[in-house]
Amino acid sequence: MPLDAGERVRLAHGGGGRLMQQLIASVFRAAFDNPLLETRHDGAVLALPGAEGARLAFTTDSYVVRPLFFPGGDIGALAVNGTVNDLAMCGARPLYLSCGFILEEGLEMAVLQRVVASMRAAADAAGVALVTGDTKVVDRGKGDGIYINTAGVGVVEPGVAIGPTHVGAGDRVLLSGDVGRHGIAIMAARESLGFESAIESDCAPLAAPVRALIDAGLDVHCLRDLTRGGLAAALVEIARDAGRRVALEEAAVPVRGDVGAACELLGLDPLHVANEGRFVAFIAPGDAARALEILRGFEVSAGACDVGVVQEHTDGLVVLLTRLGSTRLVDLPSGEQLPRIC
Repeated sequence: MPLDAGERVRLAHGGGGRLMQQLIASVFRAAFDNPLLETRHDGAVLALPGAEGARLAFTTDSYVVRPLFFPGGDIGALAVNGTVNDLAMCGARPLYLSCGFILEEGLEMAVLQRVVASMRAAADAAGVALVTGDTKVVDRGKGDGIYINTAGVGVVEPGVAIGPTHVGAGDRVLLSGDVGRHGIAIMAARESLGFESAIESDCAPLAAPVRALIDAGLDVHCLRDLTRGGLAAALVEIARDAGRRVALEEAAVPVRGDVGAACELLGLDPLHVANEGRFVAFIAPGDAARALEILRGFEVSAGACDVGVVQEHTDGLVVLLTRLGSTRLVDLPSGEQLPRIC
């Protein structure tokens, strides 16, 4: 159901829920409608006039995470890795980033320097360069420290075509590792929850394992990183846009014991909890075993596993085979489980 024009924006921060999807459809897509937006991917893939076969991937994202520093990362590393990962999900080799800072008056210079140093380290690790940017300052009490926007550009090699429209029946759904750590790490840091074991965010760049899949010549149909809304949101969006049913096996989805216990305590579903270093790959069935072998050769995807299959049905649904042997539909949450997650 579209949002009423008279409604005020009252959405939870984030992009993983139904309300945010309605906002995007009713306001932004309605205003800016064009064929590139209709691909509904993590970025736009743009042809270069006069350059046969060469294409650019272009994406942007904004980061408002609270707290600024959390176990396993900070807003600076998140801003670099998040945009690098969106480019990788387009099948692109990330090259350049822009960066816009919105700083709150009174921010300690040491905090800013720490964030900037983290961004530089993350960019070096991902093999990208920060080449342009902007800085604005807002009044004290109006900016919560730092907000960051990054945009990224990468190169898509000739012949690479990755996106929801390429998903087909029989495709295996590969998950690059355990889920839920980023969201739980943020909540633990924000609310000072005293878990017995330290839970760190999985924040990391994903371009290297993705590049290895493409360079190996595997039939990669679609990629999606599991940020806001987690694994569930990614699969629901892809199933809807592909017009295919995705069958997911609950027992095959790895959730660390401490993360699972924290989710149970907090009333959260690990399938909906955000990640910042995980992705799903829809791979032609004949290439799935080789893809898993390649992914497991990288530290960031060492826990890669096969968690489901694309079925013949064209209803665009995601069904979950539970540990008890029953099935249930997986849907987007009505709102964001945890705001200010990235």
